[in-house]
Amino acid sequence: MERQNESGDIAELREENRQLKESVKEIQETLQAFYEAYSELIKKAQKNGDDVALLMRYIQYLQGNCTNLKYELSDPDNTDRTYFFPKFRSNEETLRLIVEEKKSLARFGDGEFSIAFHASRHKFQKPDDKLAERIWEVLNADGPENLLLAVARQYGSLERFNDQTAQGIRLYMTEEVRKQHEQIIPLNRVYSDAYITRPYVIYKDLLTDAPGKRFEAFKQIWRGKKVLLVEGAQTRLGVGNDLLEQAGDVKRIIAPPTNSFDRYDEIYRECLARGDKADLFLLAIGPSSGVLAYDLALQSYQAVDVGHIDLEYEWFLAGQGTRVPVPCKYNNEFEGGDRVDEIDDPVYDAQIIASFV
Repeated sequence: MERQNESGDIAELREENRQLKESVKEIQETLQAFYEAYSELIKKAQKNGDDVALLMRYIQYLQGNCTNLKYELSDPDNTDRTYFFPKFRSNEETLRLIVEEKKSLARFGDGEFSIAFHASRHKFQKPDDKLAERIWEVLNADGPENLLLAVARQYGSLERFNDQTAQGIRLYMTEEVRKQHEQIIPLNRVYSDAYITRPYVIYKDLLTDAPGKRFEAFKQIWRGKKVLLVEGAQTRLGVGNDLLEQAGDVKRIIAPPTNSFDRYDEIYRECLARGDKADLFLLAIGPSSGVLAYDLALQSYQAVDVGHIDLEYEWFLAGQGTRVPVPCKYNNEFEGGDRVDEIDDPVYDAQIIASFV
C-alpha cells in the first residue's frame, strides 16, 4: 500500500510538472508576441527617423525575460532535466573545503566564457587564443583533486538577486550563451558558485547584516596565513581597509592592470620561485586567475581566485547599497574606474616583492 501511495505521489508530481511546463510555454508565447510587436514598432520608428534608443532598451529587457523565464520557473530536482542545469555545492561547503581541506578555487564567469569563444567582453583582457585554449583545458580537466571549479550560479532561479542584477543576467543569458556554456561545462561534476567573491552588491539582502556575515566567513580563508597576493597593478587589495588584517603576513606580485595573460609565463615562474615561503596564494589578475589557480594546484600549492572581493568590500563599507567610486583602486565596473589616483603607502610598497608592470 505504501508503494502504491508513493507511485501515486510521483504520478501527481509529474502531472503538476507537465502543467507547469504548459503554463511556462503559454507565458513564453505571450512574451514572444509582445517582443515581435515591439520589434515592428522599432522598425517603423527607425524608418521615420525617430529616436529609438529607449524603445530598443525595453525590447532587450523583454527579450531577456522571455528567454530566461523557463529556466527561472523550472526546478531541476523535479524535472527530467530538459534544460541545462549544472550542479552546485553551497557557499558554506565551498568555504569549508578551502579552509579545512586546503582546496584551491578557480572561478570562471562571463569574461572567461567570452574569451573561450573568442569574443571581447571586458577591456581588462583582450581576446587571446592561447588563453581561450587554457580555459577550455581547465574546465574539462579531470583534476587535480585539490582544485574546486566555480561558475556563476545563474542558470535557474534568480530570486536571491536584486532586480538590477537579475535583469542583467537575463540580458546576458541568451539561448546562444546557454548553448556555449553547455559546450564548455561538463555536467558530471559539482561546481562552486563563482559569485562567492561577490558577497554584497548583487543581492537583495545587501542592506541587512547578511553581507557582513558573508565577508567574515570569507576572511577565514587567510586568517593566520602567510599570503602571497598576485594582483593587477592598482588593484591594491586590502589597502585602506581591514580585509586582510587577519592574515599572518602579506606579500605581493604585481601584474599588469590589463591583459595580464601577456606576461603569464613570467608571473607563473615567479609564483613557483616564491611559493615555498607562502601558505596561500590569493589571485586577482582577471581572466588569467582561474588558469593560474589550476596551474598552481597542479604543483600542490593552495591558490584561491578572489576576483572582485576587495571592491565588493569597499562598496560594503561605503554602505550605499550600490557600486561607488574607489579613487585609489582600479575599478573596471565603474565609469572612469581605470583612472586611478596614486598612493603614498610605505607598508604597501614594502609588500611588493616582484612587479611585471
